[in-house]
Amino acid sequence: MAVLDCLLQRIEAAPACLVTVESTQGSVPRESGAWMALFAAEQEPLGTIGGGHLELQAMQEAQERLADHLAGRPERPAVVRRALGPSLGQCCGGVVHLRFECVTAADAPALRKRLAPRMHPVALFGGGHVGHALARVLAPLPFALHWIDSREGVFPSRVDADTLCEHSDPVQAAVPTLAPQSCVLIMSFSHAEDLDIVAACLLRQRERRDLPFIGLIGSRTKWATFSHRLQARGFSELELAQVTCPIGVPGITGKEPEVIAVAVAAQLLQRVEAI
Repeated sequence: MAVLDCLLQRIEAAPACLVTVESTQGSVPRESGAWMALFAAEQEPLGTIGGGHLELQAMQEAQERLADHLAGRPERPAVVRRALGPSLGQCCGGVVHLRFECVTAADAPALRKRLAPRMHPVALFGGGHVGHALARVLAPLPFALHWIDSREGVFPSRVDADTLCEHSDPVQAAVPTLAPQSCVLIMSFSHAEDLDIVAACLLRQRERRDLPFIGLIGSRTKWATFSHRLQARGFSELELAQVTCPIGVPGITGKEPEVIAVAVAAQLLQRVEAI
């Protein structure tokens, strides 16, 4: 269960103290919007604001504020300033402003809207070993996965809430309906399908130019063969330059499905940071 979903479910039964990074200056462990939540008499938070003494001190204060809330005592100022220096045993040197607020079931709709991470659409073509490994790696990351295959019965029985599984035959027929700004990963069970998917993506790029990343699994030799075949279909070298093959961050040579999945996920994170 996603951390936010867990928080929203649990505050139906009991209040929590929500600690949010309101703003930052200089070098800090987490960005504005990062959050954690504490429940009464629990030592472990949901979420994190960066760990270390900053988080430990914030956890202690959150428990105190929650106790005040339950006892009906006056509330303290909502936002506090923390300098990440010697007093906290941290040498980041920046400043963090933390917002403390006690939240209940009545706050759930607003919290869902406010705390939901920005999800980047990813279209994954292929339900093989690497596809399954990649779906697992992407699940806790800020990606909304659209998983597509021409074969039935290839998807797991249970997937992450942000994953949409689609059977499409022919598989490339799914390309025109992909969400705008989708990062596309192509790793079907056959090279013929891969070629058709790449071609469909390039045709969409001609019309809309709304696919910021088109990644194809395989070797440089595979891409050389694909390039010749795609040029024969009328695609220019400039259009072919929009395809990344091989995929994955450079320097990771392992071919195990899980290793490839981590390398590809890292490449996606690099790409969405640049968008």
